[in-house]
This record gives sequence, C-alpha cells and structure tokens, in this order.
Amino acid sequence: MRKFFLIAFILVSFAASAQQLEKLWETDTVIAIPESVLHVPKERIMYVSLIDGPGWAVDGKGGVGKMSPDGKQWDGNWITGLNAPKGLGLHGNRLYVADVTEIVIIDVKNGKIEKKISLDSAKALNDVTIDDKGIVYVSDSRTGLIWKLENDIATEYLADQKGVNGLRAVGTDLYIAAGKNFRKADANKNITEIAILPQGGDGVELVGNGDFIVTAWAGYIFYVHKDGKVDTMLETHQQKKNTADIGYDPVKKIVYVPTFNGKTVAAYQLK
Repeated sequence: MRKFFLIAFILVSFAASAQQLEKLWETDTVIAIPESVLHVPKERIMYVSLIDGPGWAVDGKGGVGKMSPDGKQWDGNWITGLNAPKGLGLHGNRLYVADVTEIVIIDVKNGKIEKKISLDSAKALNDVTIDDKGIVYVSDSRTGLIWKLENDIATEYLADQKGVNGLRAVGTDLYIAAGKNFRKADANKNITEIAILPQGGDGVELVGNGDFIVTAWAGYIFYVHKDGKVDTMLETHQQKKNTADIGYDPVKKIVYVPTFNGKTVAAYQLK
C-alpha cells in the first residue's frame, strides 16, 4: 500500500510540473503568411512579419504589420515593399528585419524604412536577435552562417551551423537552433550542446529560469529544460497550421504563434 501511494504521488507531482499551453484566442485567416511575431510590452504592441507569397521570393509583396496584444486590432499595411521578411528584433526605435539577403532597418516612430543593408553572400536570412549592447545577430539558413551587425556594419560571426534558424541572445551567450540541434555559443564562440529536438527548431524564446520554448515550423512547440530534457507542448501539424517564429510575454506567460500558411496569429497561455 505504501508503495502504491508513493507511485501515485510521483505521478501526480510529474503531471503538476509538466508545462502546458492553453489556447486563448486566434485571429481570422487574414494575416498574409505571418512568419515572426515580436511582442513589445512597453508599447502594448506586436510586430508581425508578413511574407505574403513564396517563402524566399524577392517579389516586393512582403511587409510588417502591427497587432494589439489581444489580437483585436490589426494593421497589415504598416510597412510594405519588402520581399519575404522573417525574423524581427527591436533595439531603441529601430526594428531589424531579416529579408532574404538584406537586413532592413525600420524607424518605428516614423513607421518608415530607414535603410537596407545588403549582404552579398547571404542566401536565406532568417532569424534576428539583439544583445544588451545592441549588437544584432542574423541567421542564414542556407549557408549555415550567423552574421553580426554592429554600428550598421555586417561581418561573419559564426560558421558551420547547418540548418541554423532560431537565435536568442542572453547576456554574452547566443542560443542557436540549428536543425535538430539546440546549442549555446559563449562570447568566445565555444559551443555547448543543450538538447536534441524532435524536429528542426525555428522560434526560440527564453522562459526566464534557464528553460526555453522552441518551435518547429512544421507544427510543434517544445519546452526545453536547462538540463536538456525536451517536452512537446503543442502539435498543430495535423490541422495544417505551422508554428513559426513565436513571440512571448514573460510577465503574463503568453506565447504568440504565427501560423504561416495557416494565415493566423494565435495566443496560448503557458501553464
């Protein structure tokens, strides 16, 4: 009997500690192929990159929209004339956008494109992250290269990251989702492997306790513990909804999911 209660206690404790996502809301299918959501709590706004066409086409159809955190207000024509924009990063009044072979810098106060920085050898710029010093890091998924942008000058930072997509700067460390490999590069570019994901990683968000939320574009969201354990929290691939580069509100613990071909943005409560 004592053994039975011990096993039951362990099972209940495990269930209570498991992370879960509870759906809060989802927009109508009016978002023009959203790839990335950037939540900005101070401005009570979210920026959403819009491909609005083939995933890597240089067609001028892409842009960036603005959405309220409750999903009720939407401006899909805030910035137009981009190609296939993906990752977003904000520092000060400048919004950095990865757009195929260019890093586009938008002045968010004026709502205008400030400049475009073309990277001649780039092929598929994907995610963007910015460290505390304002240094911008951008992944190139086809070349396996991570670029560094400092004072608007781009240089090659870290190579041989096959399938690199999601990035997250935390202090002096850079967390990297490269294919199924989730790893960390320190300030000296020393690599530490953290976890092997069930699917190739896309969006990367820090939970705040050393753990991460990592998505896979095909329609999976994982909780990655700091010890390398990976839990699957959500699967939407059966509904043909992608889970691309998520946004996250660390205070309210809300995950904002751009569904790409699903043409919606959905919000989930992390529990």
